[in-house]
Amino acid sequence: MSYKKEIEKLNGKWQELENPELIEKQHQKGKLTARERVELLADPDSFVELDPFVETRFHILGLDQKKFPGDAVITGFAKINNRQVYLYSQDFSKMGGSLGEMHGQKIVKVIDLAAKTGCPVIGIIDSGGARIQEGISSLDGYAAIFKAQIRASGVVPQITVIAGPSAGGASYTPGLSDFVFMIEGISQMYITGPEVIKAVTGEKISFDELGGASVHGLKSGCAHFIFKSEKDCFLGVKKLLSFLPQNNLEDPPKQKGLFSEIFERENQRLLEIVPEDEKKGYDIKEVIEEIFDRGSFFEVQPGFAANSIVGLARLSGNVVGIVANQAKFMAGTLDIDSSDKVARFVRFCDAFNIPLINLVDTPGYLPGTDQEHRGIIRHGAKVLYAFAEASVPKISLILRKAFGGAYIALASRKLGQDVVITWPSAQIAAMGPEQAVKIIYKKEILESKDPKKLEKEKIQELKEFFLNPYQAAKLGQVDLVIHPKDTRTTLTKCLESLLNKRESKVARKHGNIPL
Repeated sequence: MSYKKEIEKLNGKWQELENPELIEKQHQKGKLTARERVELLADPDSFVELDPFVETRFHILGLDQKKFPGDAVITGFAKINNRQVYLYSQDFSKMGGSLGEMHGQKIVKVIDLAAKTGCPVIGIIDSGGARIQEGISSLDGYAAIFKAQIRASGVVPQITVIAGPSAGGASYTPGLSDFVFMIEGISQMYITGPEVIKAVTGEKISFDELGGASVHGLKSGCAHFIFKSEKDCFLGVKKLLSFLPQNNLEDPPKQKGLFSEIFERENQRLLEIVPEDEKKGYDIKEVIEEIFDRGSFFEVQPGFAANSIVGLARLSGNVVGIVANQAKFMAGTLDIDSSDKVARFVRFCDAFNIPLINLVDTPGYLPGTDQEHRGIIRHGAKVLYAFAEASVPKISLILRKAFGGAYIALASRKLGQDVVITWPSAQIAAMGPEQAVKIIYKKEILESKDPKKLEKEKIQELKEFFLNPYQAAKLGQVDLVIHPKDTRTTLTKCLESLLNKRESKVARKHGNIPL
């Protein structure tokens, strides 16, 4: 065959890949096409497509359409802000983006290449799930993807964007990812659809009520970021990548100049933000904004378990992971959901060499029969495990309260914190002074002529002589007691002193985190 005919054949194949009718159908649904999404995410002219002409080996029974080159997924590599990434984007306009054998093989190839080359991998999901016509081959396609994801876990960052339905087995791809992005109005993620639920339980529920962006952002915690449009979503992906290293062998990128400030600046506003009365709430996000580089905080899972705040920020240009108690929600207690949220985030930061800074102000784990019966012991233990296991630099700052098991989890040097810092007004104890007095002085108070007066005096005595941070400092449990205005300066110096920290691992196959 002549070169001319070969080129004509190639051009014909590319025309099949770019069918205007299918593109229009996607646009009518208010969605971008798979290829438009890649172009929006990648640097101009940087995307190189792999396996564009791969087709299913099966005859597509029951569908009035022929086989499509690419098998309903675009795969390849590109650069994002001049950093190499591997990615794939499912094409809902072709066979509903359903996953078959070859479709799965294409995705496995880019995940494996990402792990081999030490590059982040990004998956854009827009799929009706398994391709029923391919039977078990479709299911094996998912199995191969999941195994590839698990091999790459902790080696390279894995990001999933839900840009349409993510149905059935497709939902476990985001479930195995490090971060999941969803878009209001078009993202849906569920294991069983409304029809199946209705048939089994009789319950009538819409797709959005079952697995829309708000459900996973606020209730299930399966989504980490929610955006109003695809454009905003992909900008969010780029922002997240700016905090992350390429792989587990690299350090996160330090930004010079962009957030340049004299790190010795004082934090005078902290005295205004944090009330002296430990019973009053405040917004810990204002504290974060005051301490860390201006505008650098990128919160993770902002709508889920709002009593704990986690996210990425910079301190004098260095990337850090922040874990903070949100005093204005549930007094900053740790419950089941916030424990899962914190533990998962800590393990990610540890896997990718991101130092951790805890801002601690909590009365402890949330009490109650509901929490006990749902397994607060098991879930709370995840936080203990995650921090004890983490070998990155770990710094804790106690703002007001650090009581009970939450102190151990978030601020104990014995559990593995490298530096523990407190403000002079901080309180550290096994429990709050009110509860402690009722236990320690129960008999004495009951026999007193004025029980309320005596109880009040004992509470004040406990606060002044036993709960203050200087008692913990005398025992070496607190390294520094500082004035709040010196917070940023002190944290910066401590962080820079720990950046070269190295810690050997215990020789074992792996531990057994209480999942």
